[in-house]
Amino acid sequence: MSLSQSVTQEIIAKAQHIATEHGFAVCISVVDDSGLLRGFLRMDGAAAGPIDVSIKKARTAALFRTDSIDLGAQARPDGAIYTLEATNGGLISFGGGVVLHDAQGNAIGALGIAGATVDADQQIALQVVDRH
Repeated sequence: MSLSQSVTQEIIAKAQHIATEHGFAVCISVVDDSGLLRGFLRMDGAAAGPIDVSIKKARTAALFRTDSIDLGAQARPDGAIYTLEATNGGLISFGGGVVLHDAQGNAIGALGIAGATVDADQQIALQVVDRH
């Protein structure tokens, strides 16, 4: 599987469905393996602030091929990668950004969810990629 237009739209549709089931209106971003935006949806009722947050969560996961929540543990003030968020035009190291993989396990991009609670953003993203 590659991150084609149809795959990108399927990911967005699945995320929208899951968010709606849980009663959230979120922003959904899909980026390629270089962190470049492939698709985006701001659900009806979603606030404007999470637009940038969802993109940055996805970019963070794609650029480091690591879920944003996993980077967060080391990006705290006493962590080994503190100030990581100030690199690459701004990143986010808390839940909601997950790496997308093809059938062979290769990273092909990332998904970013923002606009619910951080825990809910993370759970929606994990459900989309079937890692819940």
